[in-house]
Amino acid sequence: MIKVEWLYWLIGLVFVVMAAQMAMDRTNPKRWTSAAFWGLLGLTFPYGTGVATGATMYKLPAEPLGVAVLALILLAGFNFIGKGVPVTTTEEQREASAARLGNKLFVPALTIPLVAIVCASFLDESGLFETGKATLIGLGLGCVVALVVGMLVTGERKLSTPIHSGRSMLEAMGSALLLPQLLAVLGSIFAVAGVGTQVGEIVNDVMPDNSKYFAVIAYCVGMFLFTVIMGNAFAAFPVMTAAIGWPVLIQQMHGNEPAVLAIGMLAGFSGTLCTPMAANFNIVPASLLELKDQYGPIKAQLPTGLALLGCSTVIMAIFAV
Repeated sequence: MIKVEWLYWLIGLVFVVMAAQMAMDRTNPKRWTSAAFWGLLGLTFPYGTGVATGATMYKLPAEPLGVAVLALILLAGFNFIGKGVPVTTTEEQREASAARLGNKLFVPALTIPLVAIVCASFLDESGLFETGKATLIGLGLGCVVALVVGMLVTGERKLSTPIHSGRSMLEAMGSALLLPQLLAVLGSIFAVAGVGTQVGEIVNDVMPDNSKYFAVIAYCVGMFLFTVIMGNAFAAFPVMTAAIGWPVLIQQMHGNEPAVLAIGMLAGFSGTLCTPMAANFNIVPASLLELKDQYGPIKAQLPTGLALLGCSTVIMAIFAV
């Protein structure tokens, strides 16, 4: 049986290998601290398995993992992560290669979802994968298969070449790569801490009796603002739904459940367009495209995000509640 932990170990190994490359890259002025950050991150993957799932006798202590997280925060917070000069081909060579390969360049990218779909649809109950993890494992297998396919399509024989290319992208994204995972954890902490309940009590104290429009505005704007704060609508959803969406709009005002929840999530997505906390959508593209203004995508998307919030609010008030 293939376990999902093996996928995490593979990801950790990739980080460690790239960290070793960074340590040897003299073009990176912060090569040692960069290598320390990504290498330490890579080691947390297998160590975390021992903390979370180890047998009682062999269970690893959690304290070193906490120290590692604090070290990662310090390295990223004090800007000790740099990047070197990418080991790549010239622009002329890339243009010639693209012209030669044509649409074959899309084959590796399409391999990933294809393998994931096959694993999730046909192998989920085969006993080959850990129960309930077929989709995630399929995604990991898809990446491995896509790597092999990409090397065959391009005729590349050295495994170090795609690893160098991946490292260049990793260095370009920097520590922002981890922001979505950290924010998802923050959303879970908010839910466990009862933030949604407290927000709900505040709204009930100031909301006029049975004011549908006030409740709708509070829910949609709340989804927008919490998404801006946390960078992830999925992290904001349990907080605002526990506060207003479920107890007020659905239970108290008998709103249509699927419509309220779906439109509420859409209101949250409007916040994703307007926040640097949604790093993968807004900050990382600016970094990869080397834009002069790192907030350029947000400035371009802000009118759309606000318009989407307004439309979501109106649609929920008219059709969902």
